[in-house]
Amino acid sequence: MKIVVTGALGHIGSHLIRELPFHYPSVPITLIDNMLTQRYASLFHLPELGHYRFLEADVTKMDLDTVLDGDSVVIHLAAITDAAGSFGNAEAVEANNFTSTQRLANACAQRGARLITLSSTSVYGTQSSLVSETATDAELQPQSPYARTKLKEEKLVAALCTEQGLRAVTFRFGTIFGESVGMRYHTAVNKFCWQAVMGQPITVWTTAYHQKRPYLALNDAVGAICHFIGQDRFDGGIYNVLTHNATVEEIVETIRIYIPHLQVGFVDSPIMNQLSYEVDSSKLLATGFAPTGHLRESIGKSISMLRRANGMPTA
Repeated sequence: MKIVVTGALGHIGSHLIRELPFHYPSVPITLIDNMLTQRYASLFHLPELGHYRFLEADVTKMDLDTVLDGDSVVIHLAAITDAAGSFGNAEAVEANNFTSTQRLANACAQRGARLITLSSTSVYGTQSSLVSETATDAELQPQSPYARTKLKEEKLVAALCTEQGLRAVTFRFGTIFGESVGMRYHTAVNKFCWQAVMGQPITVWTTAYHQKRPYLALNDAVGAICHFIGQDRFDGGIYNVLTHNATVEEIVETIRIYIPHLQVGFVDSPIMNQLSYEVDSSKLLATGFAPTGHLRESIGKSISMLRRANGMPTA
């Protein structure tokens, strides 16, 4: 077996590539990233146990046949991931995200490679009750260009599994929280931690404070990927992957444990202020995977890592 990771230097990828050798110590790992975000530091101090090869390349253009064969497991992380920002960037999101998944999934089908591809729980949109992977197309309510593109990618992969025998699995990830070498601070929990440490007020949509959303610890995201590879579970299915369903209020109050004088400002948003949903992960749990992430522990660690940067004493 060999493992190929696209988007290898990003928030998830930079942590995943450090964990893979401990699960699969003799397996060669090919890292692909277009370096658009210039996260060179994600390649620093990789574990000596790993057998790595880095390729600076764009999945939408590169010759995929040179890196894939029938013994490959491909973990496709390469994507533009800012859902809120996708409203002003819809064409670029579609061109990059769908095209990269389309090219990679077709290449995997042709070469007999196995594929793990990422979607998002944001495809559910507003829901009035607990929602699972059995939700019909009519019940799904993606409310951003990013989410709509992810749903389109899901359908593409499902069709290739049915029609061409592609061995794949699709994960609908909750919003990631937790630290990594290649992390960004544009999603809720991490952004709030950054703002709190830097003495900035946390900005919350007025209507969203008590609404629930699914969140996923970075360790659980990586753990689920390794779990499915270990089980060779490429059944064409879709799986919700999350650690907690939590309200924004719970996140804010957890941060306040570490930064008591936290300021919170409430604003109205005409775009994404109605997104409340709680996601069921029982299908994932039935495979034997058990999330171990913890919101309070992760927030505490993220804040601890940043405190000195703004002259704050360590806790």
